Amino acid sequence: MSIGTWPASALDPQEHPQDPTEPAPSKATTPTRDWNKKNLIGLTLESIQETIKDIPGIKSYTALQIFRFLYQRGVTSIDEMLNIPMSVKDELKEHYTIDYGRVVTDHVSPLDGTRKLLVGFEDPKAMVESVFIPMNGPRGTQCISSQVGCSLACTFCHTGTQKLLRNLTVGEIIGQYMIPAKDYGDLPLVKNVQRNVNNIVFMGQGEPLYNWRNVKQAIEILTHKDGIALPKSKITVSTSGVAPGLAKLAQLGGIGLAISLHATNDKLRDEIVPINKTFPIKVLMEACSQYAQAMQSCNKDSQRITFEYVMLKDVNDSFQEAKDLANLLKDIPSHVNLIPFNPWPGSQYVSSPRDHIVGFSRIVEGLGVPTTIRWPRGLDVMGACGQLRTSYENQGLKRASATA
Repeated sequence: MSIGTWPASALDPQEHPQDPTEPAPSKATTPTRDWNKKNLIGLTLESIQETIKDIPGIKSYTALQIFRFLYQRGVTSIDEMLNIPMSVKDELKEHYTIDYGRVVTDHVSPLDGTRKLLVGFEDPKAMVESVFIPMNGPRGTQCISSQVGCSLACTFCHTGTQKLLRNLTVGEIIGQYMIPAKDYGDLPLVKNVQRNVNNIVFMGQGEPLYNWRNVKQAIEILTHKDGIALPKSKITVSTSGVAPGLAKLAQLGGIGLAISLHATNDKLRDEIVPINKTFPIKVLMEACSQYAQAMQSCNKDSQRITFEYVMLKDVNDSFQEAKDLANLLKDIPSHVNLIPFNPWPGSQYVSSPRDHIVGFSRIVEGLGVPTTIRWPRGLDVMGACGQLRTSYENQGLKRASATA
């Protein structure tokens, strides 16, 4: 089956709106930003060109200067754009601002250095988690969210307990990179100097392929040579299995793909990853094969697909399932990440024992599929996706109750 034959509604974020039973998002503002002004963060070079084209005396290169100031210099106010004509800056200041979002809470693990941010936006309910995971000394990977909440309800995922509120805007996605990039000294960018935030993974809250238009534009800014200028090989998009979306991702050429698989048969995957009822394993594997073929002209890292498999004791962790997993992936350039379950309050699952996970890994490896065990990070800062937001909201409810 061609992955281009699915209806557009399967990909359009407007087809996955806020739950109509939920109240509309609050329009309350914060004292740190005039919400009547638009955010420059999230604008592409073409959008900036369109924005300033009618300003009298504008130069053809001014839009590129502004674009570089935003994403390569990391300015946080329009006044910092020193060589932009005052007439242009005055026009921008009247209608625009620069905003990365507000850091609501900031937790750094003393155990492994994992930093978990809760980032808030215009409406008080719009908060998402963004996590920096150090890998090589001070350098590491930023895990970015694409939606407030999630509509997919995977049973092992804490975000699955939080109903979808809305899609994140391009600026709200990019802001999750800009905050740590500024904090860790990556901005202003310096040529030939390795960055501290040197990988981006769309593995936070939400389904990236159900917010495709905004995720795509964010990736274009992240990889633009005059923007943030990350190599495409340094960006990975994770999906729970939106099979038709893989064709659109392939058009970007060279972006890494990760599939949240977690089961080797439809009966179990229907239960723990409900989107499987729409895009069953056979359909998903066909889409993955086509994605790998489309990446043959790109780097080997993007051709190889990562399959994420959370280890749930007595659910999906039998040694027979290890054999089934290797057999399922044998014809696809693959790498399996085995992920010990990160417990959260109220969950029905526990993680497979450590030695059992090692045994499972050896079976998959022995059958020819490269495998890595991703031992948990950030357990002491509520590392499971969605925990920090829930904890913060619960604290707010307790404070409100105590006040009442």
